[in-house]
Amino acid sequence: MATQPIGYLKLHLYNTLSRKTEVFRPFYPQRVKVYTCGPTVYSSPHIGNFTAYIYWDLLIRTLKANGYIPFRILNLTDVGHLTSDADDGEDKMEKGAKQAGLSVWEVAEHYTKEFLSGYESLHLTPPDRLAKATGYIAEDIKLINVLTDKGYTYETRDGIYYDTSKFPAYPDFARLKLESLKAGARVEFSTEKRHASDFALWKFIQPGDTHAMRWDYLDRPGYPGWHIECSSIIHAELGETIDIHTGGIDHIPVHHTNEIAQSEAAFDRQLAKYWLHCNHLTSEGQKISKSLGNGYTLAELSQKGFSPLDFKMWVLQGHYRSERDFSLANLEAAKIRRLKWRNRLAACYQAQLFSKDSGVANSQDPTTSLEQVKYAVNDDLNSAAAFAIIDQADHVSLDFWQGIEDLFDLDLFTDIEAAQDFALPILEERAIARSEKDYQKSDQLRDQLAEHNLTVLDSPHGQIWQFLS
Repeated sequence: MATQPIGYLKLHLYNTLSRKTEVFRPFYPQRVKVYTCGPTVYSSPHIGNFTAYIYWDLLIRTLKANGYIPFRILNLTDVGHLTSDADDGEDKMEKGAKQAGLSVWEVAEHYTKEFLSGYESLHLTPPDRLAKATGYIAEDIKLINVLTDKGYTYETRDGIYYDTSKFPAYPDFARLKLESLKAGARVEFSTEKRHASDFALWKFIQPGDTHAMRWDYLDRPGYPGWHIECSSIIHAELGETIDIHTGGIDHIPVHHTNEIAQSEAAFDRQLAKYWLHCNHLTSEGQKISKSLGNGYTLAELSQKGFSPLDFKMWVLQGHYRSERDFSLANLEAAKIRRLKWRNRLAACYQAQLFSKDSGVANSQDPTTSLEQVKYAVNDDLNSAAAFAIIDQADHVSLDFWQGIEDLFDLDLFTDIEAAQDFALPILEERAIARSEKDYQKSDQLRDQLAEHNLTVLDSPHGQIWQFLS
């Protein structure tokens, strides 16, 4: 378990690019440019989708805890992402529109709002800029033209393709063995495609096709491929090279490999210095995905009595690079753990408010345990180790708990002051009743607390209230 103060360990991150854990050294002393691959907004986001954003929220908070000033872009894919992660199948937005009986624009607006509502309910740090793919069509076209002028593209009847043979470093990032890729293994759409790894930068809409989202390029209607949007958005909003690029491990062999090929061929600069990838969330051993239909939504968990913050607690109990298997039983355990933390904070609040010399609040340097927690998250965002330290931390102050909120934001402080204001007169009345051996009234007062989600404990330091749930 990590026990050193934060100054002992600089921030270390596992870099997919090098397959090593490295000391984080940004391009500039303080400002850190971060890009996060966002959702495709064609259906309700499930808990597997939100898991990544919980981990990347911890990244942003850890950067801030180390004195950095992160500037982050989160994109929203509202066009161009086909039902495979390559170039075949139906556009996911078109598919979602047909299923919902709405226009593609209505689908994009509806599920964008649903995603952002869930994002907010998890107390995740808002991105500095939210970038919708449909807002960068002109930038897509400009980038495709740059690649065409440099000889990296070719045109077929169904689109403009990137010729991966022109970019020798193409297989390096994902450690791909191109010779083992069978033609059509990733794409079986255009018979004119030159190589199995080539990918579409732009798709032409064929005569008679009712595809709703369309823009003119080369005097023909069409729409961008999925991969081009991230390169365009990064270049437009963050420049040619960024510090950190985040995403899921499923992005490595196709999407991020293609991003690198596009951006680095166009601008002759490294796209990102550090690449961070989180692992899958599974359910009973299967990856949670919309296509499999095995993912709970946050609303469905709420119906079962769980707060989004209970789910966030469960996610952060594990490491972002570890595969996690979700179950309601495990979520229940995380809910109980979060409740214990809230009640420890409540006891600390009461002790510090009414007994500065009680020993509960002030017997230990409040920064010691917090530095150990920060040391743990500096070790490649090891929230699991940090949580173990929090469980064992004793005789800590409200400053400690505020530091925990700054790092993880599990909504531990909610209702503390309101509960104190409500409980205090009842506890005083109960103390009198017990001194008079009026246990019936004492029980009635306990019931009154329970009606407001509170209970009372008789401790060596007197009565303290606690949350029931």
